[in-house]
Amino acid sequence: MTAPVMTAPASEAEAAKSKKTFWTQLSASMAMFSNRKSAAGLIILGVFILVAIFAPLIAPYDPTEQNLDATLQAPSFQHLLGTTHIGEDVFSQIVYGTRGVLVVGFLATIMATVVAVVVGVTAGYLRGWKSESLSALSNVFLVIPGLPLMIIIASQFADPPLWIIAAVLGLTGWAWGARVLRAQTMSLRNRDFIQAARANGEPLHRIILVEMLPNLMALIASSFVGTMTAAVLGLTTLAFIGVIPVSNLNWGTILFWAQQNSAFPDYWWWYVPAGLCIAFVGVALALINFGIDEYVNPRLRSAGERARAMKKKGLNVNDAVTAVRTADDEESQA
Repeated sequence: MTAPVMTAPASEAEAAKSKKTFWTQLSASMAMFSNRKSAAGLIILGVFILVAIFAPLIAPYDPTEQNLDATLQAPSFQHLLGTTHIGEDVFSQIVYGTRGVLVVGFLATIMATVVAVVVGVTAGYLRGWKSESLSALSNVFLVIPGLPLMIIIASQFADPPLWIIAAVLGLTGWAWGARVLRAQTMSLRNRDFIQAARANGEPLHRIILVEMLPNLMALIASSFVGTMTAAVLGLTTLAFIGVIPVSNLNWGTILFWAQQNSAFPDYWWWYVPAGLCIAFVGVALALINFGIDEYVNPRLRSAGERARAMKKKGLNVNDAVTAVRTADDEESQA
């Protein structure tokens, strides 16, 4: 009779390696931003955030400082992006205008995302008239024309503060995200782990916060990015058409004054930089969304992982026929 084979216990190094640490969990949670496109988007958005934070240190002039001896000057070393019709430095206005755009964009997006998560997840988990009522509320806000409502509300204030503008944008921007989250929550509520949590008598708030929300984070992030894009475009649109007072400096007000003073097309330095900033923010958010789409879609995620693995091996992912690496090729490269 042979003695039983005793397996050796794992070493401390292997146990430490297999144990999840804070950094491994952080790395897993940031997997949606692991590709180059989303990383580039985060870098571009981070640059704008730094410009907004350190605006007094970056801007060479006060954005409202007038110099009637230097009106409508082209870009130079003294004025990097030229001047306006009353001698205001355009570069300083762009720098300080970044604050208004990002503050309103983030505030409106946070408000809209919170409402979308509460309404969408609750409507998806509950059944009966409660779910239908919340779904009908989302449908009502989904068909409300956002821009006219924003114009009506914003025009009621002589000088609306930033949080009022953000609240208006957030109020008109949550319905789409709520619909998407409701549909995904309805799919999750019939999964085995949700049924097991309900059978164990888990309270409703714990099922939603602990069991459901971690599985909805990718969709919430995607909704956040889309809502912020709409908020930035909504703010600049309201400013460009003159609904928001010109005292609220942002890229839209720069375009408003350029249009009012017939800067198109001769004085390009007055309107092109503001338009490019709006475009760069949109591109940054779109690039971030690419990473989220790859994380959400298993096919895109596996395709991206294969493409990155092939690039590391020196293979071209666009080749019609995949090259086969032989031992001689590896020896020659070594």
